[in-house]
Amino acid sequence: FRSHQTGTICSRAKQRVVWFFMINCWSCLEFLPCSRYQFQFVLLQKLVKFELIQYDIDQNEVVRNEKGFCIPVATGETGLLVGKITTKTPFHGYAGDLEKTKKKLLQDVLEKGDSYFNSGDLMMQDHDGFIYFQDRVGDTFRWKGENVATTEVETILVMLEFIQEVNVYGVPVSGHEGKIGMAAIRLKEGESFDGKQLYEHTKNYLPSYAIPHFIRIQEALEITGTFKQCKTQLVKEEFDPITITEPLFFLDNSEKSFVPLTLEIYHSITEKKRKL
Repeated sequence: FRSHQTGTICSRAKQRVVWFFMINCWSCLEFLPCSRYQFQFVLLQKLVKFELIQYDIDQNEVVRNEKGFCIPVATGETGLLVGKITTKTPFHGYAGDLEKTKKKLLQDVLEKGDSYFNSGDLMMQDHDGFIYFQDRVGDTFRWKGENVATTEVETILVMLEFIQEVNVYGVPVSGHEGKIGMAAIRLKEGESFDGKQLYEHTKNYLPSYAIPHFIRIQEALEITGTFKQCKTQLVKEEFDPITITEPLFFLDNSEKSFVPLTLEIYHSITEKKRKL
């Protein structure tokens, strides 16, 4: 792998499986996309004061103590990344969009009168000081009382040989609290979907609450102009085989496989006749 002349690669945040491959081939410097940050946040050095603070996924807001201040997370715990706004690291806001600017500002974070920029990213810092992207706020969902980080599930699924790309998200199910996992998958060219292999793989590598119950096969996964996966429309369309023309599969524990999602299975779920 190292028989090349490339010295260093400067990389926008990659999926973990891609990152591990890259650092074995090149000397890499990774950074977070700075288009939405008021600070240049480089993982190899701290250029600005930042904090990881507790975030309530259900309420979609930061957690504050009895004094009204935010609560830093412990090492190894996931928290919301915020950066302190100072004269050296200002945040000028979004041009012509005052409401959007206000949503990105957090006041009285650690002390009265301070201001921090809300990155919208959930991060985790390990005991060696390395920081890992976990998920975007709004992408993480809860099922069976547990938080499901979509990026962690995607990393596990994409390990399979027949999967090229994955987009994991949560969809509501009538009669159940929270959202259940669903994954849009793009297959590798020439490969076919293997429901039994996917079933065994997820059972071996994921906790039961994090295993997607629905699979949607797509020829291409939609992304934004900044290469982020689009989830909003997928969440709206849910797992309805009447409106979705693409192949759909359902996690069937009795068959120990992901089986085609038929109308019969769909109605048994929506009519609360099938246990999830």
